[in-house]
Amino acid sequence: NLVGVISNGTAVLGLGDIGPEASKPVMEGKGVLFKKFAGIDVFDIEINEKDPKKIIQIIKSLEPTFGGINLEDIKAPECFEIETELKKEMNIPVMHDDQHGTAIISGAALLNALEIVDQKENIVLCDIVGILRSDRTDLDEIRREFATDRDLHTLSDALKDADVFLGLSAGNIVNQDQLRLMAPNPIVFALANPDPEISYDLAIATHGYRQIGPP
Repeated sequence: NLVGVISNGTAVLGLGDIGPEASKPVMEGKGVLFKKFAGIDVFDIEINEKDPKKIIQIIKSLEPTFGGINLEDIKAPECFEIETELKKEMNIPVMHDDQHGTAIISGAALLNALEIVDQKENIVLCDIVGILRSDRTDLDEIRREFATDRDLHTLSDALKDADVFLGLSAGNIVNQDQLRLMAPNPIVFALANPDPEISYDLAIATHGYRQIGPP
């Protein structure tokens, strides 16, 4: 009944690489959530290391202590390598909360929203560089799976006639004019933290928008 909540502090709560010391209060908070909602005991472990291979070895060596590992606030793309390798090499469950938790919650909300507005197409993926295009040479295996051949290059290109904006990126990168490029009754999930891609008030104030759930 013991889980390790482990971070190197490279992607903390939308604040970026603030270091393992600064990540400690967040990891302690995650331990409280495990205990309160699931009755699971937690050790929070902050690792002063950025090399994914070294992190893998450090965490792997801790296996006898724990019944499971919850990776937390480790930046991409290293987080994918770390999780994938640990799953292969360890005999206990390993998850990365920033991937799995966010995917489960936002995915469920998105499915509900799509059902309400009856839209299920025209979704384009972006990263910090721009559109995930098949002619980009900097995409890893995971992002390349979602690359497009369409003639789209910028976020504004992607938003034109789009049914959905689901942001997990950086604060204040979307404006009202860009939202107005989207298809009628669009779904907007601005999930960056601590500051969303566009503020709730601005998004709601954009012509044609309506709230379909709590802010």
